[in-house]
Amino acid sequence: MALMDFIKKQFIDVIQWTEAGEGTLAWRFPMADMEIQNGAVLVVRETQMAMFVNEGQVADVFGPGTHQLTTQTLPLLTNLKNWDKLFQSPFKSDVYFFSTRQQIDQKWGTPQPIAVRDAEFGAVRLRAFGNYAWRVADPKTFHTEISGTRDVYTVAELDGQLRGLIVQNIATGIARSQVSFLDLAANQQAFAQALASALAPAMAAYGLQLEAMTVQSISLPEELQKVLDQKIGTGMVGNDMGRFMQYQTAQAIPKMAEGVGAGGDAGGLAGAGLGMGAGVAMGQILAQNMQSALQGGAPAPAAPVGVRPEDVMATLEKLGELKAKGILTDEEFNAKKAELLKKLV
Repeated sequence: MALMDFIKKQFIDVIQWTEAGEGTLAWRFPMADMEIQNGAVLVVRETQMAMFVNEGQVADVFGPGTHQLTTQTLPLLTNLKNWDKLFQSPFKSDVYFFSTRQQIDQKWGTPQPIAVRDAEFGAVRLRAFGNYAWRVADPKTFHTEISGTRDVYTVAELDGQLRGLIVQNIATGIARSQVSFLDLAANQQAFAQALASALAPAMAAYGLQLEAMTVQSISLPEELQKVLDQKIGTGMVGNDMGRFMQYQTAQAIPKMAEGVGAGGDAGGLAGAGLGMGAGVAMGQILAQNMQSALQGGAPAPAAPVGVRPEDVMATLEKLGELKAKGILTDEEFNAKKAELLKKLV
């Protein structure tokens, strides 16, 4: 009876994996009740690695090529099974194949704005997205840490974990780059390199190797972008009070126009148009007066009088609002306040 059972046994002569479809990272060779014939052939194709596991313990790992399986080519498995050097019988062992080709065009992004420390603006919240590529580099680590004893493990099952790692390391990447937000937006390659440097050790702990990292966009939330635009505009006019007041007037005109659109009737349009014209004219007069006063000269011809106290107070209130919004620094506000108050003495 034992002889008949031996004859009925099926022996495996060739062990190989032809990848079917996209996205498979690990695949276990179907053993069932079959045994591997001593001297069988293991075929490992390019972009693959194979690994023998005996009773949960990782043994021998094979790279691309054709390998004849003997006690000499399976030294670790031979030791685990306590085989004699002359052992010639069939044996059983789990065989796993791993795809080591690059997994390209993997997407990443920040679902919500994340807070990071910026060299110029302090703390800012930003969004970013891009893509990256990676591969399985260490099958033993990947098997013990990620895929385990499952028959199949796919890229899709790992996607969420890797994207979480990227978002987690964005702040570290920006800190390592030592570049402000404005410079990061203009030099996305430097940001990508810093992010890759921060991410690589975390991926190596999974048996993975990061091959490429790209950043396609870095942006601020809409409300912060408006503040940044105002700060940039204020920086462009600098200490020129005339240009500063003209800039503020130009910023106010679109808001006045929005109010016109909400009115609807001809009278409202006419009144709003008159108000807009008066506002522009007053802004120009005040800008000319302030510019002349700060330069120590006579008032501009367009202004019937010099700098009035109420005009100065209105300007100070406006400057206070800009400081509260972070558009003006304390130093800029105090300097402009001192210049204005000096003219009232």
